[in-house]
Amino acid sequence: MGAFCARHPLSVIAVWLLVLAAALLGDKAVGATYSDEVSLPGSHTQTGAGLLEASDPALADPNGKVVFHVDSGTVSGHGDGLDTSLNRLRDLPRVTAVSEPVTSTDGATAYVTVSFDEDIKSLGSTYVDRLDDATAPALHAGIGVGYGGDLHDIARAPANDVAGEAVGIGTALVVLLLAFGSVAAALMPLATALISVGVGMGVVGIVAGTLTFATSAPTLALMIGLGVGIDYALFLTTRFRQDVMDGYDTETAVGRTAAGSGKAVLVAALTVAVALLSLYACGLSMIGRLGLAATIAVLITALAALTLVPAALGLVGHRVDRLKVRRPVAETAGDDDGWHRYARLVARRPKTFLTAGLTLVVLCAIPLFSLRLGHIDDGADPAGSTTRHAYDWMAEADGDGFGPGANGPFTVVVDLKGATRSADQVADRLADALAKTGGIARVTPPRPSHDGKLLVTTVTPTTGPQTAETGDLFETLTGHTLPDALADTGTHAHLTGSTAGQLEFRDTVTERLPVIIGLVLVCAFLLLMVVFRSLVIPLKAVVLNLLTTGASYGILVAVFQWGWGDRLLGMSEPVPIESYVPMMMFAIVFGLSMDYEIFLLSRIAEERHAGHDNQKAVGKGLSLTGRVITCAALIMTAVFLSFTGSPTVVVKMLALGLAISVILDATVVRLVLVPSLMFLFGRANWWLPAWLDRRLPHVSV
Repeated sequence: MGAFCARHPLSVIAVWLLVLAAALLGDKAVGATYSDEVSLPGSHTQTGAGLLEASDPALADPNGKVVFHVDSGTVSGHGDGLDTSLNRLRDLPRVTAVSEPVTSTDGATAYVTVSFDEDIKSLGSTYVDRLDDATAPALHAGIGVGYGGDLHDIARAPANDVAGEAVGIGTALVVLLLAFGSVAAALMPLATALISVGVGMGVVGIVAGTLTFATSAPTLALMIGLGVGIDYALFLTTRFRQDVMDGYDTETAVGRTAAGSGKAVLVAALTVAVALLSLYACGLSMIGRLGLAATIAVLITALAALTLVPAALGLVGHRVDRLKVRRPVAETAGDDDGWHRYARLVARRPKTFLTAGLTLVVLCAIPLFSLRLGHIDDGADPAGSTTRHAYDWMAEADGDGFGPGANGPFTVVVDLKGATRSADQVADRLADALAKTGGIARVTPPRPSHDGKLLVTTVTPTTGPQTAETGDLFETLTGHTLPDALADTGTHAHLTGSTAGQLEFRDTVTERLPVIIGLVLVCAFLLLMVVFRSLVIPLKAVVLNLLTTGASYGILVAVFQWGWGDRLLGMSEPVPIESYVPMMMFAIVFGLSMDYEIFLLSRIAEERHAGHDNQKAVGKGLSLTGRVITCAALIMTAVFLSFTGSPTVVVKMLALGLAISVILDATVVRLVLVPSLMFLFGRANWWLPAWLDRRLPHVSV
C-alpha cells in the first residue's frame, strides 16, 4: 500500500484534499450542537426532576439567575433601571416567568430567577445578546449585571484555542527543523497532520449532528489528533530518510517504511482507539462519546499516516533533505553512539536504574491519595467574566438567598404517594431533621405542590458547590438525614438540582472507574501479547503505563487541587479534579503512553529477530528510536501544553495531565524503566507457552 501511494502521489493527495473539503462542508451543513447534559436514569436527581415536572411543570422549568449589584448605596436607589430591566426580561422570547427580586441585607445585591420553556443550552450563545439588551437600562443606571445559575451554559465565552494551537504548531515546526535539519522534511509531517486533523474535525462535526457530544469533545479531538498526527508522520518520515540515506530508491524506501513503521503506527492507533472506546463501558453516554470523538481523530490521522504520508514522501523522494538548516541526521549515528553507550551503562546497573525510576514515579504519585473529585463551579471562571461576577456577588452578600451555598442549592422532593402519615406530619419531620443537620445555612419550609402529590423544600449549604463540605453534606442528606427522617412514613425523598446532579454524577464515575481500568488493561494486554508474542512484555508494559498514569494523576492533584499552578495557569483558586477527568485521562494516557513503548519495543524485537543478543537488541532499539521518540515527545508535549491556556478548566486539566504523562513516559519509562527491565529479564522477555503460540494469530511489527 505504501509503494502504491508513492507511485501515485498526486492522486492520493487529491483524494485527501477532496475528503477534507467534503468533511468541512458537511460539518457546516449539519450544524452540530454540543451539550454537557448528563443523563442518569433511575438516579435521585433525575427521579426528583421527573416528579417535579409531572406534578408542577412550572417548578421544573429550566432557569438561571440574573444578578444585580452596586458598589455603593442600594440597587433600588439607582433610579428605575432595575424595574425597566425586569420588565424587559419578562418580555423576552422563551421566558415563562421572572421572579420577584431577592435583595441582600444591605440592599447592594439583588437577583431574579428567570425561567424558560426550553433547555437553556438550546437557546444558544446568541441569546446572551437579548439578555444584554434587556438589562441595558440597569447598566446605564450604574448597576452591575451578571448571569448565574444555569445561564452559565450560554453566558460563558466560547473557548477560543486558536492562539494556543498556533503556539503548539509553531513549536512543533521548530522541533521538526532541529530534528531533521531540512525544511521539506520538517514541513511534511506538519502538513499531512493538519490535513488529517481537518478531516477528523469535520467528521466529528458530522457525527455530532446525530450524536450529541460534550462541549469539550471538539477540543479534545483536535488536541489528540494534532499530537498523534504529527508524531505518526514523524516516525514514518524518519524511517524513510534513513532508508534514503542507506541507498534505497524512493518507492522501495516508502514501501519499507510502510511495512515497518507503518505497522507500528497501526498497532499504536488501535491501542489508543481500544482505550478510548473502552470508556463506553462506564455506561455514561457523555463520557463514551468523548472517547468516540477522540477515536475518530486518532483513526483518521492513522489512515493518513498509512496513505497520505507515503504519497507525500513519494512526491518529494530524494529531495526530502533539500533546503537544509543543518546537516541532516535520521535514525542513528552508528553502533557506538550515545544511545548505545547509555544502553551499556543501564545493562551494567539495571537494578539501580530500575529502583531510581520507580522511586521517582512513586513520589510523583503520592498526591494521588488525596484526590478529590467534584464539579468545577462558576467560582473558577475567569475574573471579570459575567458568570464570575454573578457568583462572587451572590457568595459575598448577606441575607436569605445569599452566601456561597446560594450558588448551588439542593432541592428536596418528597413523593407522598403511598404515604402512611399526613403531609403535615411528613413536612414537620422533614423540617425538623434538616434543622438538626450541620452544614446547612437555611431551609425553606416544606410546601406541597399544586396537585398535593409532593413536598418541596430548598436547602442552601453554608459552603460553595465545589467544596468538599458541600459534597459531605450531599452524602449526609442522601445517606442518613432524609432516609432516617422518612423511615416509617411510606414516603421517599429525592435530592435534585444542578449541584446534586453533579455530585451524583461524581459518585457514579467513581464507582465505574475500576471497570474502565480493568477493561483497558485486559484489552491492551491481549493486543500486545499478539503483536509481540510474549506474556512478559505486555505485562511489563501494562504495569509501567499504570504507574505512569498514577504519577500523572498525582501531579495533576498537586497543580489543581493543592493550588500549585494557580498563577501559572491563570486560575484564581484551587479546584477539585473534575469528575470525569480521571476516567478520560486513564484511557488517553494509557493509549498514548503505549505508543512510544510500541515503537521502541518493535525496533528491539526487529533487532532480536535479526539475530542480535538481548543487550545488542536493546541498545540498537534505543539508538534507532532515541532521536525520533524524543522529538515526538517534545512535539506532543508542546501541543498539549498549548491548550493549557484554554479558558475551560477541564481542558486545562486534560491538556496538562496529558503533557505530564508524555514527559514521564518519554523519559523515565522509556529511558530508565523499560531498558532496565529488558536487561533484567533477558531471554525471558519473549516467553510464551508453545500451546498459546500455536493458537495466536501472527501479526509482526
